[in-house]
Amino acid sequence: MLERVQDVPAGIDAVTATGMVGKDEYERVVVALIDDARRDGRRIRLLFELGPEFRGFTPAAGWEDLKVGIRSLRSFEGCAIVTDAGWVRESTRLLSWLTPCPVRVFGTRERPAALDWLRSLPEGPGVAHHLIPDAGVIVVEVAEPLRAQDFSALATTADSWLASHDRLNGVVMHAHTFPGWENLGGLLQHMRFVRDHHRRIGRVAVAADSVLTDVAPHLANHFVQAEIRHFGYDELDAAIAWASAPPARH
Repeated sequence: MLERVQDVPAGIDAVTATGMVGKDEYERVVVALIDDARRDGRRIRLLFELGPEFRGFTPAAGWEDLKVGIRSLRSFEGCAIVTDAGWVRESTRLLSWLTPCPVRVFGTRERPAALDWLRSLPEGPGVAHHLIPDAGVIVVEVAEPLRAQDFSALATTADSWLASHDRLNGVVMHAHTFPGWENLGGLLQHMRFVRDHHRRIGRVAVAADSVLTDVAPHLANHFVQAEIRHFGYDELDAAIAWASAPPARH
């Protein structure tokens, strides 16, 4: 059985599953929830509670879940799964990195923590960036693992500039340490941004204290046309000045 749950804070949708879930129930509850969110122009923060009697999905419901997931996962801002079932917890941990939205597993007694986590999720991009028009440089402030939404927002800013300019002088990544990507979706969107923009970006400066940044510029030079240089975290002004200058001619 699959049912909507109403005793949750505003902005959060909740579903509870028990026994074996069939296709009709899935369409009635999950598909309807997604359709409602699309009509309202919002993304979904889902609390998915699996009771002790939950046994899984029927083959038809599982196939429907796969189809809906492929079409609609970007409609989700985050998903908290509440269960004590070991097989669900383990499979979710293994697969969560592949999803385009953050997914976390909580025990049954951790339901309040799951709701708190959903409420705490940032709306839209979680990495701040701004364009310095006089320099033709975008500065990206990184403090959290990189998400697909971050690169989508960054691409929008870059594309707006490139619509009326031949190139973007530079991009400056500013971070104490590189936090990595939140999931596979963030990594793929990062690769897509590089693929679509690297020929029109002159320089990339990495202003960070992470040891990895000493190696990253040398590796990255083999893959992108932009010049890349490492600066210390406190050398942001110098990084911006360097990134705004025309690239060296070889």
